[in-house]
Amino acid sequence: MGDAIGDVHADVARDAADFGAYVRAGGWAFALKVARSVRPGGELAGETAKVSAKGFAELAGCSPERVMRYYKAWDKAADDGLVPYFEALAPGQEVELPDSDLWHSYYVSRSSAASERGTAITAAAEAEGIRPTKALEVAENPTALRAAILADPSTAQAARAALLDRLQEDPALQTELARDIARTDDLKKAVATETQAASRIGYVRQIVENGQVKTPAGQTIDAPAELRAEAERHLSLIDELDANEDTSEWASEAYDSVKDIVAQTIQADPELRLQERRTKFYSSLTKATKVFEELTFDDVDDLDTIYEDDMLQRLEELQEAISTCITALRKAAPGE
Repeated sequence: MGDAIGDVHADVARDAADFGAYVRAGGWAFALKVARSVRPGGELAGETAKVSAKGFAELAGCSPERVMRYYKAWDKAADDGLVPYFEALAPGQEVELPDSDLWHSYYVSRSSAASERGTAITAAAEAEGIRPTKALEVAENPTALRAAILADPSTAQAARAALLDRLQEDPALQTELARDIARTDDLKKAVATETQAASRIGYVRQIVENGQVKTPAGQTIDAPAELRAEAERHLSLIDELDANEDTSEWASEAYDSVKDIVAQTIQADPELRLQERRTKFYSSLTKATKVFEELTFDDVDDLDTIYEDDMLQRLEELQEAISTCITALRKAAPGE
């Protein structure tokens, strides 16, 4: 049950009135006190009852810089016709104040607006079509920004989009973000999944755009009409997905479908099937050669330090397999 209004202590009533005035006017209520008490530029002591910003700050027990921030906010609002100019105000004078929602459009809580950082934020805000004071206010309160991102999905999406835009021009941030992802298992898995999906979509897309396809052995062939039609069908479905929709399942289905047609195409063409076998053999031979070339003892002074019982046996088995392969190829060589 609420308190009865009745007889209220004078101090309580005054506090309530001041509170109500502040709720309606916000910082304007304090800016008015500065505007009607601080001398504007050009007026000298003795010409008016007003005092300097420094003198007002001493009386208020705060810094002259803080007083001047209120002074400048009032000055900007006066230029916009929202409040009277300083010269029209006298100490103790009351005027109608703007709505409290407009205060932060004029007041800059800290001097950051004049710094290099503040200048960059101001320029970015103007490019986005918003008042710089709002962007500066957010920049000066990163804890509030963090809370909004954690609590609100739309704010998180806006932050993600902004980070992606900044990453294009900030190599240091790219490195830091990549490092954070690499150190977080869940993010690493998510990146791997998205990378695989993007690779598979790229495989399907190049069939549509270039009319060619890479076979399992690595040779590039012209895509038959059936394959291009199937690739176009899957690609159109993928392109219609929302930007935030998971594409991994669609990518896998498209990739598997076109791979099946590629395999059928190779199987149905004897010449193509032969070339695929030849390409696969060369590919395997190249890989094996590279691996064996990397197997060296040049940097080992004493072989007995790395010797294992099965090393010699496995090398001899490898030598025998290579000899068998050489013998078979010699028999297949023309003129043999």
